[in-house]
Amino acid sequence: MSYKASGNAIVDRSFYFACDIVIYAEKLKEKRYFEIANQLLKSGTSIGANVRESQRGVSKKDFKNKLGIALKEADETSFWLDVIEETKIFNVPSSLREDCETLIKLLVSIIKNS
Repeated sequence: MSYKASGNAIVDRSFYFACDIVIYAEKLKEKRYFEIANQLLKSGTSIGANVRESQRGVSKKDFKNKLGIALKEADETSFWLDVIEETKIFNVPSSLREDCETLIKLLVSIIKNS
C-alpha cells in the first residue's frame, strides 16, 4: 500500500520530507558517512512519525506534546544538516534545507495556535 496524501499540509510535508531524508541518508552511507547518516535518518524521519502520531492525540495537550517532539526532531535535523554543510563532507541540497525550515515554521505556528 502506498502513501495517500491526506490533504493536511504538515502530515503530507513531513512524510515526503522523511522520504527525502531516507534517500539522502543512503547517499551519505554510500560515501561511508554511516554515523551522521544514521543520526540524520533518525531525527529526519521522526518528525513525520510524531506528526502522524499527533493526529491521534487523545487531548489537545497530547496533540501539542507530539508536535513539540516533532519540532525538536526538526531542529535536530537542521543541526545535522548544518554539520554536514560546515564540514563540507557532502553537498546538502537546498531543497532539503528549505523543506526542513518550512517544517519548523509550520510546527511552531501550529503549536502556538493550538
